[in-house]
Amino acid sequence: MKRFALFFAVVLCLLACDRKSEVPQLREDNIDEIISAMTLEEKCHLLVGAGQKDVLDSAWQQVLDSCMNIVPGCAGVTYPIPRLGIPSIVMADGPAGLRISPLREGDSGTYYCTAFPIGTLLASTWNTDLVYRVGEAFGQEVKEYGVDVVLGPGVNMQRNPLCGRNFEYLSEDPLLAGKIAAAEVNGLQSNGIGACIKHFAANNCEINRLYCDSRVDTRTLREIYLKQFEIAVKEAQPYMLMTSYNYINGRYASEDPELTANILRGDWGYKGCVVTDWGAGQDPAAQVIAGNDNIQPGDGWQYEAILKAAQEGRIPPEAIDRNVRRILELIVKTPRFKGYEYSNKPDLQAHYELSREAATEGIVLLKNDAQGDEYDDEPLLPLVSGSSIALFGTGSYMTYAGGRGSGDVHTDHYTELPEAFTAAGYKLNEELDKTYRQWIEKEESRVGEKNRSNPWWIWPEAYRQVPKEVMGPVALSASKEAQAAVITIARVEGEGTDRHVKDDYLLTAEEYEMIDIVSRHFHAVGKQVCVILCVPAPVEMESWKDKVDAIVLAWQTGIEGGGPIVDIVSGKVFPSGRLAQSIPVSYQSVPSQNFPALELNTGKNDSFYRKSSEKLYEMPNVDYINYEEGVFVGYRYYSTYNVPVSYPFGYGLSYCNFKQSLLNAGIRNGNVEVEVAVENISTGTQSGKEVIQIYARSNAADSPALELKAFLKTELLESCDADSTEHKYLLSFPVSELASFNSEQSAWIAPAGDYKLFLCKDACTVIDSVSVHLDKDFRQDVSRSLDTAPVFIK
Repeated sequence: MKRFALFFAVVLCLLACDRKSEVPQLREDNIDEIISAMTLEEKCHLLVGAGQKDVLDSAWQQVLDSCMNIVPGCAGVTYPIPRLGIPSIVMADGPAGLRISPLREGDSGTYYCTAFPIGTLLASTWNTDLVYRVGEAFGQEVKEYGVDVVLGPGVNMQRNPLCGRNFEYLSEDPLLAGKIAAAEVNGLQSNGIGACIKHFAANNCEINRLYCDSRVDTRTLREIYLKQFEIAVKEAQPYMLMTSYNYINGRYASEDPELTANILRGDWGYKGCVVTDWGAGQDPAAQVIAGNDNIQPGDGWQYEAILKAAQEGRIPPEAIDRNVRRILELIVKTPRFKGYEYSNKPDLQAHYELSREAATEGIVLLKNDAQGDEYDDEPLLPLVSGSSIALFGTGSYMTYAGGRGSGDVHTDHYTELPEAFTAAGYKLNEELDKTYRQWIEKEESRVGEKNRSNPWWIWPEAYRQVPKEVMGPVALSASKEAQAAVITIARVEGEGTDRHVKDDYLLTAEEYEMIDIVSRHFHAVGKQVCVILCVPAPVEMESWKDKVDAIVLAWQTGIEGGGPIVDIVSGKVFPSGRLAQSIPVSYQSVPSQNFPALELNTGKNDSFYRKSSEKLYEMPNVDYINYEEGVFVGYRYYSTYNVPVSYPFGYGLSYCNFKQSLLNAGIRNGNVEVEVAVENISTGTQSGKEVIQIYARSNAADSPALELKAFLKTELLESCDADSTEHKYLLSFPVSELASFNSEQSAWIAPAGDYKLFLCKDACTVIDSVSVHLDKDFRQDVSRSLDTAPVFIK
């Protein structure tokens, strides 16, 4: 018996020793234990993406390389630590749809994704419920293709119409951008995957994006360039946030603790993980200290720099542990950590249909009337079903689902306009169609191979327009046979380069000529002309808008291409999109005249040609940009200084007529509340959606004439013939939205007093106004900025 007792004592002792030697495995509830079990080297590795090269261990390098192939074509992965059960999680690009490789070596399957409408078009819906549904569908593809975090949406301000990535971004207004972004993030993350909003902050150009210094005063930074991030963080808590490439007031955004620690986490209460943009910054140790939890895509020198700084005490141990904790907190929330068995088979067909629905709701009808009394003021649109139309412009035969670079999506199909019109029962002019198809084939042979072989940051060379000596006769012939003309202007832009004024923001000489020739021939025989703009950003319209009868701003509609455009033009869906930015009369009237393209109009992104740890020179609007317009961005400038625009922010026509009435307004329980009635006063059976826009005027000095404070997209409202009901809506926003930022006091302040509210059709059209009274001062103190004002170099 004593022998057995001794035997069991030895066994229990061995088991106890074995348990002590067990290595903990990561769980949701043992992150502290895991951090304690990690070596310093493991912690430093986790802070850097698995793109790092570990040349000392070729076997381990193979492990890292295999992580990048968990989902081929992904953008980046985190560093795995199998010893502690820490997996590598996958991040992929995705401003307008998941960007992964559609084909894989040795695999007969396909991995195509849905190209959803570009961000600008989604913002033009002014419909947060619809955008949530888009995010929900988008997130399902992310999850089913095995991706854990999608790198989007992009929420930077559309400060200037020439920014090459404006198509990824949402609006010139921070409230609209923030609300749309929050809706998309909430939809994405309803699937259990993460969204990553970007690029934090003041990242408003592409030329020299790795070195350019955005010099912006604190009030402007808070009210314009940070506000949309604040809204998205507070209303959606994205799993991840990406810092930007640029400097802000002399300091790299990714190396600035004021942004990531004081403002993002301190003032806004952000709980997620912060990641650098790919290759951003120069000092990995400074990035860690500032609160960038993960450096992507990662390289060995960054790991070595962090490890050395930690060993020398230049990075406090608590900063290392803090960042490691945030990465682990992200990892344990992901589908990969939870063992989700992704199918690689998302419901693409349902997503194509939703993409088409979203696109139709964001297309903006800018003009729909007639030229002269001979038309009896009959609007051209909607086009009569089954009518004969003449399609002009290479853009009618070659449009783009979205932008280039990280915003590009690999799709299994794309519907061009001719196919969409034919499918809807319209008849194309055969002679004209033949002429354009032959011309497109010729242009493809000229530039197609070059465009396909160019690196991602070089935009494709556009197809030239049919020469006027050919255009004139075919336009004359088509005007005799077709019932209407449709001209399409198409553009593409993308990451890496900014737009030019000439032949991009401005139409080309051939495009102006085409509009003139077609309009003259068709108007001469009493027929009308519609221009469709398939563009990623605004183009000049003032010089030619009076020559045509209808203008449809389609933006870039995603995978369904021409389908949603024809849905609008045919009247299958009534237009309800509203501009999320102003359309200026000319580029010279844009308030943000300090912009790189005016100085470096070479078509090259200087960032890719001068790698250095030091800035090489101080060239205005290349190495630095003075944001001298301050808070007067977009409509804030035009409305305050009475500068004419071609089409104002918030503008958009419908085939319906709506009446809006301001019923009541007041301040209750810390919120400003406005009650509005909307009625569809159209006759017949016309049903449509309306957008309610509420603006306010700040009482602070040097403030805009009005600023958007609340908006709402109605449901489908039937005409008064079918429904005589007056629909009432209550819009509200917190009193804090009346405040302006006081840089000297580092606080948001709204003094007690009367505040003017405006019910508007758009930023230039006030329907009604009312005053509300704030009984006592509002004040919200925030972290004091390190730099209260930029140093403007003239």
